[in-house]
Amino acid sequence: QVQLVESGGGLVQAGGSLNLSCAVSGRTFSRFPMGWFRQAPGKQREFVTATTWTSGATFYAHSVKGRFTISRDNAQNTVYLQMNSLKPEDTAVYVCAAEPVGDYYSDSAWGYWGQGTQVTVSS
Repeated sequence: QVQLVESGGGLVQAGGSLNLSCAVSGRTFSRFPMGWFRQAPGKQREFVTATTWTSGATFYAHSVKGRFTISRDNAQNTVYLQMNSLKPEDTAVYVCAAEPVGDYYSDSAWGYWGQGTQVTVSS
């Protein structure tokens, strides 16, 4: 079993930055890919970014590429999402995910989910 706990969300003005964290427990963290998804009100959950267990390969949604950066600290069992140049359209609940089987971009591929943390970007 894997437990994921997100933190770091909040309210920020457009153009600002936030750094989200996802603490992982219950399994050997360093052995599986990690990712972030987000869900805005009235919209489906969408892929944001993912990283392989080596952190050598990263994947980003087109809408966040160049603004968001995923990283992981295997010693701390934590994955991070640094979000810069935030826009109002980035407002959503951001959810950490672990251990995908198949297409990283599909939420159905991911085996474990956190509860999420709210990010609100004001204009």
